[in-house]
Amino acid sequence: MADPSYGRPGAPSPDPGLPALPELTAALAAAPPRAAAALATAACGYWARRGLPTTPARTVAAPGGPALLLALAAATGGDVLVPRPCAAWWTPGLRLLGRTAYPVPTPAESGGVPDPSALLETVRRVRAEGGDPRLLLVSVADDPTGTLPGAEALDEVVRAAADTGLTVVSDETWRDTVHDGAAPVLLSPAAIHPEGVVVLTDLAGAFLPSDWPAALARFPDTAAGAALREHTLDALSAQGAALAGPLAAAAAHALTEPPEATARLRAVNRAHGALARAAHRAVRAAGALALPPRAGRCLYVDLEPSRAALAARGVADARDLEVHLGERLGMPVPGGHRFGDALTALRVRVSTTSLLRSTGESRLASLTASEPLELPGAHRALSMFAAVFDALAAGEDADPGEGAVTRAGAAAREADSDARGGRAHRREPHR
Repeated sequence: MADPSYGRPGAPSPDPGLPALPELTAALAAAPPRAAAALATAACGYWARRGLPTTPARTVAAPGGPALLLALAAATGGDVLVPRPCAAWWTPGLRLLGRTAYPVPTPAESGGVPDPSALLETVRRVRAEGGDPRLLLVSVADDPTGTLPGAEALDEVVRAAADTGLTVVSDETWRDTVHDGAAPVLLSPAAIHPEGVVVLTDLAGAFLPSDWPAALARFPDTAAGAALREHTLDALSAQGAALAGPLAAAAAHALTEPPEATARLRAVNRAHGALARAAHRAVRAAGALALPPRAGRCLYVDLEPSRAALAARGVADARDLEVHLGERLGMPVPGGHRFGDALTALRVRVSTTSLLRSTGESRLASLTASEPLELPGAHRALSMFAAVFDALAAGEDADPGEGAVTRAGAAAREADSDARGGRAHRREPHR
């Protein structure tokens, strides 16, 4: 079972860090009477462009991913299996329902999906012990690791789930935040096994500000899928979890993917990719472990190689590490225990947005700049970031301060240049 503190406050979803586009604000203020119908139609268009043809009768909208997942779990019944680590918001609602979330190890090369053999063994063991696993949660663009499971891994996991009678919920919240704009469109598990996969998308991941709660689900085109949708709607009604009309209108507008919104998303993805590559290079240079992030707004760092140095400072587990690093970096770095990892594991999630150390217009300029790492604010923040991790590796207790070394800035530009030039990154396990 997951650590008891798993998912508690302190590990919010990564924030894009930008204000809403003016046209989204206008859509919010001028909500049409039938905004819900417009949102369902827009959602169908959005999914169709990603190879998932859909009809409005197969969709459900809710005020945020947590409310929608809670309703789905209530409608499905039984226990749930999740990859370890996984998004911090997945399991709190499951605990409210009295359901058990069983963590399953992920492959060394990526997060987001469990190892297929470990999944089959976990299902067998849970059923032998009297449990009733019915739902498997996966992610095609993972929070917290920022990795993208490959098509073969997705296929193996989805088929293993089908063989064991599990319904799959594919969290595709971050699928549109891939850093490389030229990368192929991600494959959804729903394209592999249409009859057994529900797609869930929290629009605050890429399309809406983080404090505009709106999420969508796409159900299989089967009798079982229709029944699950009806039960999910019942569960949402019991919560009083209806999506407000103005938010539905703004979400519908965003899902039509107007040129201005698409251009900004592409620029923001590129900037977060540059920041993530720079941060990854810095933590690897300091001896920490991390998989190269390819999507989203975060980096998942394993400081096990520095355990002795951290122990000398009184850091024994992820809670201690969260406080220790947070104080030195001056930004939240949630511990791995919030993502279902063992409390004793020395892991944290770093937000690339927090590395900007800027707000408002300056952050907008940073995240839409053609060369974000050349800006003084990002350069200084990355230098400080690298200095903190270098001090950990060296067993020092220095405060990097504003005048920290600038080696990280040079490494950041080198890393970004490597990525643009197509130089391959070595894929390092984080566990």
